[in-house]
Amino acid sequence: MRSLAITAALAGLITALVGCGATAQVNQEMIAKVAAGEVTEARASWWGFDEEDATDALQAAINSGAPKLIVENMGKPWIVTPITLASNQEIVFEEGCELLAKRGEFKDTNASLVTARGVENVTITGYNAIWRMWREDYDNPELYTKAEWRHCLTLRDTNNVTILGLTLAESGGDGIYFGAGGAGNRNTTLRDVVLDKNYRQGISIITAENLLIEDTIMSNTAGTPPAAGIDFEPNHPEEKVVNVVMRNCVTENNEGDGYEFYLPNLNADSADVSVTIEDCRSVNDRSGARVITANGPGDAVGGFVRFVNTQFVGSSTDAIMIGDNPAEGGLEISFENCVVENPVPNNPEASPIVFTARGRAVQDIGGVDLGRLVLRDPIEREPISYSSQSIGINLVGVRGTLVIERNGEQTEIELTPEALEQWAPKSDVLTVPLVRLQDFEYVPVVADRPADALLAPKGFYIRRSGRAMLYAEAGDEVLVTAAYAQVGRNGGDTAPVTVTSPSGEELTVCQIPFQGEGEVRFTAPETGLYELYAAPGGNRMTFTSSSHPLNLAADDGPIQLISGGGTLYVWVPEGTTEFGIVASGGGGGEGVRAALYNPAGDLVQDEDDASGAVLLRGVLDRPSQGEAWRIEVSRPTELYFEDHSISVRGIPPLLAPSPEALLMPR
Repeated sequence: MRSLAITAALAGLITALVGCGATAQVNQEMIAKVAAGEVTEARASWWGFDEEDATDALQAAINSGAPKLIVENMGKPWIVTPITLASNQEIVFEEGCELLAKRGEFKDTNASLVTARGVENVTITGYNAIWRMWREDYDNPELYTKAEWRHCLTLRDTNNVTILGLTLAESGGDGIYFGAGGAGNRNTTLRDVVLDKNYRQGISIITAENLLIEDTIMSNTAGTPPAAGIDFEPNHPEEKVVNVVMRNCVTENNEGDGYEFYLPNLNADSADVSVTIEDCRSVNDRSGARVITANGPGDAVGGFVRFVNTQFVGSSTDAIMIGDNPAEGGLEISFENCVVENPVPNNPEASPIVFTARGRAVQDIGGVDLGRLVLRDPIEREPISYSSQSIGINLVGVRGTLVIERNGEQTEIELTPEALEQWAPKSDVLTVPLVRLQDFEYVPVVADRPADALLAPKGFYIRRSGRAMLYAEAGDEVLVTAAYAQVGRNGGDTAPVTVTSPSGEELTVCQIPFQGEGEVRFTAPETGLYELYAAPGGNRMTFTSSSHPLNLAADDGPIQLISGGGTLYVWVPEGTTEFGIVASGGGGGEGVRAALYNPAGDLVQDEDDASGAVLLRGVLDRPSQGEAWRIEVSRPTELYFEDHSISVRGIPPLLAPSPEALLMPR
C-alpha cells in the first residue's frame, strides 16, 4: 500500500513537472503515419500543444485511433475543456504529467473533465500523473451554478476499461462516476488509483458489473453529501451492483462514510447484489461502513455484501451502521475477521455498531453476521444500539461474537437473541392495520367548499420524494404551485413533479426551479384521484397553492418531511373505532412534536421530543359517524427540528391542510 500522505504527494507532483518544453508544433508527417496505420504508438504532442488550451490537440490525438497514445510531460499542464475517450486505445500519461481543467470553463453542471461513453477496450495508465479540477471554484456561487456532477472521470455504458496508477483530484463531483446508460459498466479494473479532495464522492457506483478495485485510496472527500470514499447508489431497479471486489483499499478522512451502500432503489426483482471488500481500511471517516436497503415484502434486493479482514478506525459517528435491511429476504451482510478500533472518540454515549429502522420499514430488520468482530474501544459503553422510526419493528437475526478489548482485558459476547435484546428491547407489533389507498375510490368530504378554503399543504416540506393526491373532475383545469428550496449545501437545478391520471397514465412532468416556485398545470381527462409525485432529492419541496383539494399520501410508507410543520387533518370513516398516527424524528438529535385532537378540539395526546417513532392513538368511545381529526406538527422543545415523518394506520392514508380539503372513500 502506498503512503497515505496524499497532500504532500500531490504537491510534489505539481512542483516536479519538468519535461520537454511548453510548446509543440503540429507534426503532420507523424499524424499521416498514424492515419495510415504505419505507427501504432503515437505521442499527443504530434497534434500540437498550447499551454493555454490544449483541448483540440489532445482530443485530436485520442480521435486519431492510435492503438497506444503517450501524453507527455510537457513541463506545464495539459489545460483542457471536456475530453471524450475512444474505444480500443491505451493512453499513457507520463510521470509528472498533469491534465488540468481549464479555469473558468466547465459551466455546464454535468461537465466532466473526461468522459467515456459507449466505449470498450480502454486502458489509461498514469503512475505519478494527475488529473485535476478546480473544486473550490465550483463551490463558489458567484462563479458557478451549484452542482455535484462535475466529475474527473465519467463512465457510461463501458466495457473492459482499466485505470492504473492515476490520481484524480479536486473535482466538482466525483473522482470517478460509474453512471447508468446502455448495458451499464462491465469489466472495469481500477488499480493503484488515488481519489483525493473530491467534492461529492471519491467513487460513485450507479451501475457496475464485474468491477475490481485494488490498492486504491479514496481520501478527503468534502463538499456535498454523501461525501463518501465510495458510494454504491443505484437510481433504478434495473441497475446493477454485481461481482464487485475491493482489495487492499483505503478510505481516509472523508466527510461522509468510507464504504457506503444506499440500495433502497433496488428491489427483489433487481439483480442480486454481490460485493466483497477484503483487506481494506476505513480511517477517520464519518462511518466506516453504512448499508441501507429498502424494507418490505418484495421491496429489498437480495444478494450479499461481505467485509473480510477489514478495519474501521476512528470513525466519528459510528463504525458500522445497518439500516432497514430485512431480517428475512434481504441482503446477507457479513463481517469476517474484522476490527473496529477507537470508534466515535468524541461521543462516549454513541454505540460503535448501530442498527436503525427508518420510517418506511414494515419488516423486522437484521440479516447480519458480525463473525468474530474485534472491538478495541477504550470507552465503556453499549457496543450495539438500535433505533426505530417505525412502530413495532424489531432487531432480530444478528449473529456472531463481539470480542471487546479494553484496558488490556478481553471480553467475549455471543450475540444470542437474549444478548441482543438487552440493547434492542422488543416492542409489541401495532394492532392497528395499514389501509391501502388503492382499496377505495375517493371523493371530497366537502362538495361545496368555501372559496377561501386551504387546499394545499403549504409549509409541509417533502424531502427525498413524496406523493400528493388531488381530486378533479373530467374537464377541470387544474393549477398547483410548488416551491423547491435548498437544504444545507445540497446543489440543485430543477426538481420534477410528475402527474399521473386515475387510470395510471403519466400526463405531464413539470420542472420546479431551484430556489424558486413553479406551476403544475393540466386539464383533467377523467374524474378521480390524480397523483403528483415530487422528487426534490436531498432538498425540499412544498405545494404552496392548489385549485383542487390536495392531500399528502402516506400509503407506501411515512411521508418524509423536513422542518416546516403546521396543521393537518385526517378523515376517520364511518364505523372506525381505533386508528393511529405515527410520528418520528430523524434520530441523531433530530426530533418532532406531534399532537392529536378530536373533532371537538380536545387534546387527545401530545408527544414532544420524539426522536424515534411514537404512536398517537385515536380510540373512539363509539364507532365514528365519519369525522375529521386534527394533527399539529411542530418544533420539539429540546431536539432539532429537521428530518421527520408522519404515517397513518387504520384509516385512509391521506392528510389534508384543512377539513374542506379532505378526501374520503366513496
